[in-house]
Amino acid sequence: MGPFITFEGPEGSGKTTQIRLLEQRLKADSVSVLCTREPGGSPIGEQIRHVLHDLGNQAMDPRTEALLYSAARAQHVAQVILPALRADQVVISDRYAESTLAYQGYGHGLDLDTLQQITAFATDGVQADLVIYMDLDVALGLQRKRQDLQAGRGEWNRMDDQAVAFHQRVRQGYLDMAAAEPARWLVIDAAESVENIHDRVYQRIRALLQASGESHRARRRASQPSTTQGEQEHGDQVTCQYCP
Repeated sequence: MGPFITFEGPEGSGKTTQIRLLEQRLKADSVSVLCTREPGGSPIGEQIRHVLHDLGNQAMDPRTEALLYSAARAQHVAQVILPALRADQVVISDRYAESTLAYQGYGHGLDLDTLQQITAFATDGVQADLVIYMDLDVALGLQRKRQDLQAGRGEWNRMDDQAVAFHQRVRQGYLDMAAAEPARWLVIDAAESVENIHDRVYQRIRALLQASGESHRARRRASQPSTTQGEQEHGDQVTCQYCP
């Protein structure tokens, strides 16, 4: 199974830029990469994305919202993420399960335990190996989104249109989750330069890929029949595509 990396963050935090830079860097290292997004990532998921983001759907109940995100995620995992991981690709997703906990849980106030159960069912237990959280002041993030919109880039959707207090609760939710699992999360100050953020992200990913390579070699050795010492030494030279 390939490593699974997700990017999370408030609106305007620069996730898309960092994913693009990381994809280019990893491909230059000859690493097989699949980049995807949520909601969406599959033909069915993209249809659900349109419903979720439509500014005309302001009457949507938070429970409906949570279930639609989870439905899109279930299809995304089954059709896109799991097949790629099983093919030993590195999968990078712009948002994943933590978004539901942050937005529908902390933001809308839905019960976190219930959301975790729904998410576990939708994802079939597939969890990101590393969550990169791009932290940014809410007002600055929304200002960036508006500037992008004025420049003809991006979109202003129903989730962007939520009250500032909602986005502040979402941000705090992300920070709480990151503090609870520091080994699985990388928190980045999204106000730093694009270059500095990319360097930090790449170094963390490189370490993750090297660890994945060691794990891959260990599993391979464990599955091999007993050999002589000389054969073992030769077998230890197995290379891994995750180690640039």
